[in-house]
Amino acid sequence: MNALTPFQQLVRSRRSIRRYLPKPVEREKIIACLEAARLAPSAENAQTWRFLVIDDPELKASFSKKAFSGIYYTCRFAAEAPVLILILAKLDFLAHRLGKQVQKVPFFMIDIGIAGEHIVLQAEELGLGTCWIGWFSVRRARKFFKIPRKYKIMSLLAMGYYEKKPKREQERKPLDEIAWFNKFGEKGINVKK
Repeated sequence: MNALTPFQQLVRSRRSIRRYLPKPVEREKIIACLEAARLAPSAENAQTWRFLVIDDPELKASFSKKAFSGIYYTCRFAAEAPVLILILAKLDFLAHRLGKQVQKVPFFMIDIGIAGEHIVLQAEELGLGTCWIGWFSVRRARKFFKIPRKYKIMSLLAMGYYEKKPKREQERKPLDEIAWFNKFGEKGINVKK
């Protein structure tokens, strides 16, 4: 097999990190991650994503007490990350509302996923760990930051320098189970020659 490209190495090394060092993340690195997200593609170039960065330790601690309490307690590890990024979607774009009605696909969710993954990959390249978090109190997050209803809270990203990066590669399904050329069917792409 050929040597991996830098991008392939980056994708293979990225992990969801749940233990962070108590070291602040430089604003330049956070901004680089946001810039990567800003450049992501979106349906009709609507760019619905918005990002609220929480890196003030006291504010983050207060927010985390609200967002990760009760049934959301299992994600309390995120409170230890030096940075939390609240990912929002601004839903006043005709393309997204019309697309959802006609195609039955909420395209803004795809757009948010792409932008968020740009953050995650840029962070990895900069030596930062991240973890997507969907299990938190959206209602309390909205109330805490007084976020207007025209913004849909989508997810949180925890970010920071990892305490220890997991070494083992995550088990993934082989290509022959998930992809086909030209015809849908049982037997998929065979990469072995």
